[in-house]
Amino acid sequence: MNRKIVVADDDADICQVISILLTSNGYDVTAFTTSSEVIPFLKKTPSVDLVVLDLMMPGVSGLDVLKGIRTFSSVPVLCLTAKTALSDKSDAYDSGADDYLSKPFSQKELLLKVSSLVRRYRDYNQLMPSPVGSYNGISVDSEHRKVLKNGTDVALTDKEYELFRFLLLNRGTPQDVKSIYEAVWGFEYLPSAANTVMVHILNLRRKLEDDPSKPVVLKTVWGKGYQIGE
Repeated sequence: MNRKIVVADDDADICQVISILLTSNGYDVTAFTTSSEVIPFLKKTPSVDLVVLDLMMPGVSGLDVLKGIRTFSSVPVLCLTAKTALSDKSDAYDSGADDYLSKPFSQKELLLKVSSLVRRYRDYNQLMPSPVGSYNGISVDSEHRKVLKNGTDVALTDKEYELFRFLLLNRGTPQDVKSIYEAVWGFEYLPSAANTVMVHILNLRRKLEDDPSKPVVLKTVWGKGYQIGE
């Protein structure tokens, strides 16, 4: 069965290029050039495997669409934008993005990110739940892909979930940025990926720690990486 992808970009030429590229690589693509169409379509089509979303769309911004998606779906969202500042990436991740691609981008890089996000979302959903454990009142519900804090569901993006699950599976052992990135994102590590990991760690701390400035769950082990537990 072909994986279903929604592409939304107000630039009709970019939308067409991405759609043709993904279709030629075996994906089932639905494309929109207006942001207002995205959420109604997703609510009617829960089997979508990925949303490729331009953040700078007119009308309802892509960022607002992203926030709206996160109120009812954990589908991976790959954000496209011409903005490259770390603060812009942070805003996207804070709003629920799973990955980020700056324009202009290469077709190869787009395909690599799409393949990784789709594969992980569908394949992990098909795996039998495996025990992960808990730490300091925070636990992972593998069956429903949720993280609970004191029994209450914490709203995480798909990547934030995978990152926390990875660190919890390796509880007590520090994981360097390279190991985290290659395990969670599925790409070969490049120095620029360190910012991506750092932003996701900061977001997890804001959502899971009682005091994010003094983390007791997601600890930094200087010179070694990040770690959950002793």
